Order: sequence, then C-alpha cells, then structure tokens
Amino acid sequence: MATTTKYIALKTEIPGPGSRSVVSRIDQATPRATSVYAPIAVDRAHGSLLTDIDGNTFIDLSGGVGVLNVGHTHDKVRKALHEQVDRFLHTDFTMVPYESYVRLAERLNARFPGGGPATTVFLNSGAEAVENAIKIARAYTRRSGIIAFERAFHGRTLMAMSLTSKVHPYKAGMGPFAPEVYRAPYPYPFRCPYADGRGSHDCTEKCFQAIEQSLLLQVAPEDVAAVIVEPVQGEGGFVVPPSGFLPWLREFTQRHGILLIVDEIQTGFGRTGKFFATEHAGIRPDLLTMAKSIADGVPLSGVMGRPEVMNGPDDSQLGGTYVGNPLATAAANAVLDIFEEEDLLSQAQRQGEYLMNRLGAMQTQYPVIGDLRGLGAMVGIELVKDPQSKEPDSEMTTRILRRALTHGVILLKAGIYGNVIRFLAPLNTPPDMLEEAMSILDLAFAEENGR
Repeated sequence: MATTTKYIALKTEIPGPGSRSVVSRIDQATPRATSVYAPIAVDRAHGSLLTDIDGNTFIDLSGGVGVLNVGHTHDKVRKALHEQVDRFLHTDFTMVPYESYVRLAERLNARFPGGGPATTVFLNSGAEAVENAIKIARAYTRRSGIIAFERAFHGRTLMAMSLTSKVHPYKAGMGPFAPEVYRAPYPYPFRCPYADGRGSHDCTEKCFQAIEQSLLLQVAPEDVAAVIVEPVQGEGGFVVPPSGFLPWLREFTQRHGILLIVDEIQTGFGRTGKFFATEHAGIRPDLLTMAKSIADGVPLSGVMGRPEVMNGPDDSQLGGTYVGNPLATAAANAVLDIFEEEDLLSQAQRQGEYLMNRLGAMQTQYPVIGDLRGLGAMVGIELVKDPQSKEPDSEMTTRILRRALTHGVILLKAGIYGNVIRFLAPLNTPPDMLEEAMSILDLAFAEENGR
C-alpha cells in the first residue's frame, strides 16, 4: 500500500541521528517522570507541520496535546508576541495593570456559555485553573465536598490530581490526596454496564439515576460545593456523553444548590465545533476552566464564571506572580482575532465530519477499531482485541502510533487502558494535508494487519 506525500518529507530514518543524540541526553538531564513520547527533537514548526533537527517534516495531529487549535506559530500570534516583547514583559497585573488582560477578559466573558454576565481571572496552567475553581466554589458555597467523575483528568497538582481518576501513571504512590473528593460514574456509551450486551448504546435516564444513587451513598448533597465535569472526557478516552447528560447534571446540581464547574481545558476554543463544548448542551454553568489553546502555546489559563460566584473569595485569595502575563494575554487576544477572521468553528465542524467519515470507512476494514466517537473535531477511535468482548488493545495502539510516526505523522493516545487514538489537529489544517495524514494512518493499520 504505497503512499505519495505532498507535505511529509523524510530525509533520514526516524528518529534521525540528530534527534537520537538529543534524546540520548534526556535521561541524564531530566528525571524519568518527564519521559517523551516522540523520540524526535523539533527544530521549527508552522501550521500543522513540524520539522525536526534532521530536516524531517511531519504532519502533527497532536497539536501539542490540544494546545494548538490555531496551529503552530500562527502569523498573527507571532506578530502580537514580537510587538509585546518590544513594549514590556512583566509588571504583575495586580501591581500595575495592563489593557490586554482586561480586553481579553471582556472578550471571553461575552462568550460565557448560556449568556449572562461573567467575570474571568487568569492563571498559568490548566491544573492551576482547576485548583482555583475549587477555591472559588468553596468560598462561595461555604461547603467542602467536590464531586468528580470516573476517568476524569483535571491535572497533576494536589487538588487536581485528587480529582483525576486515572491512577496510572498520574496518582500511583502520590497519596495522601486532598480530602472531600467523591467519585461518580461518567456515561460511557461504548462500555455502559446498562447496555445489555448491545454494541451501540444511548445512555438514558436509567444511567443517570445510577449516577445520582452512587452519589447519595457517598455524601450528603448539602455538604457538596461543586461538581466538576469535562463536557467530553479528554485523557479519559475522548468519551462523548449522551446529549442529555449535561442538562441532567445541571438540573441535579441546581436541585441541591451545588455549583457546576465545566472543565473546558481540552474541549474549549473550538475543538468540538462550538467555542466552548458546553454550548452543545444549552446550559449555563456556574464556573468554567480554560487553558491549552487559549494562547497558542504561551502558558495561560483562566476561570470564568457568574460574577457573584467569582466574588466568593476575598481580596488577594486568587492570583500569582506570573498569572495573566502580558505575553500570554497578547497571544490570546490574537487567538480570538483568528477565530473571528478565519471562521475556525466552521472549519472544526468540517474537520470533524471528514474524520468521522474517513475513520468510519477504516473501521469497516479493520475490526480492531471497536468504537469511533467524536464531537466536532474532537474525535477518537478505541482499539479492541475483539469487537464482541471489547477487550482493550493497548499494545496494538502503541504499535500503530509508532508506525504512523515512522511514516511522518504525529499522533497520541488516551484512555484508561491507553487504547484510544485521539485526533487534535489544528482546526485550520488544510483538507488535503489531513487526508495525507489519514492515508498514513490507514497504511499503519494495513501494515499491522499484515504482520
């Protein structure tokens, strides 16, 4: 199965000698906890293409783990950063404020799902946003309990790690964890225990009642400050819940006076075809966390929410030296300009439709693809050893990704069992480039099928 490439250009074996030299130094220079996935050393990147120090050019469908929805080094972001570098680099916003922070907050507040007034505080990382969202919720409600979900990923700092469900590699040996965290099942149509053996299952009220029952057995609702939920689970396997789940959860939280925090760190900024994935559900959350694609790779995150909730903490209880730094807010404002000028939401919808069709055709050819799921351009395929038993095939997943990398496509996996291939291409990836990458993935499956 030969493939002709227009964008991929491989000049050496993968990894090449230069990359091997750099990678060989990593173990001595960094701790083992920072192991790398792709053994290639980047030299430059633009759009959806990445070139290593050996001159090999790859199509990058990982997007820096969901950070590059507008692509590597977008021209508008580069221009904004260069202009900001020439003006000033740092003041600490709470010492001497700057307009770009205020303007960015105003623009994002106008996009708060469900409408209505909102305010925003900026931070550095996704985990930091989650930590502060929990602080805000507890300060406002004067309650301590937090409900999170199975397979959830919210970060690797203490509270965020406590909320995270995936034990290996994130939590093993890291306890004790933060107290007052309770766990509930998250609807997983492909593996729902109420599917009664059916291959395809649409979770219904029966599933939601089971979630509510599991919570009531763990904690009194009046002791719960907030429920934190990913509209689509990211690290947990790109699990798309049924359309009725978030509206049901919103009603459940309102019934008990519990705040609803939506973690939009991976789903936000157009990934699902809406600016925020919560918009698909037509609900208004109390708080929303955001990061990743907010600033095209410049570290920035935020918590946005109803003003009365955001004002729960007292003066100086939120903040940090570098939070909402001038470089990041300049980049983020450029990102919003790109969304408006390039109609990235429509591009995300078209990309998602293409991926579902292309991967659907591959699923009919390769039974190892047990499930294909997605919302907008947030698409994943789950690999199994047998379509009937649905036994996860993490080894096959790893081999497929290695083959794809060898042929010039960077992909990454997800899921509790590491058996989900997730697609996080920049939303403005040209259609023919995406097709070239899919042809390589098809080739990887064909090669693996013929082992």
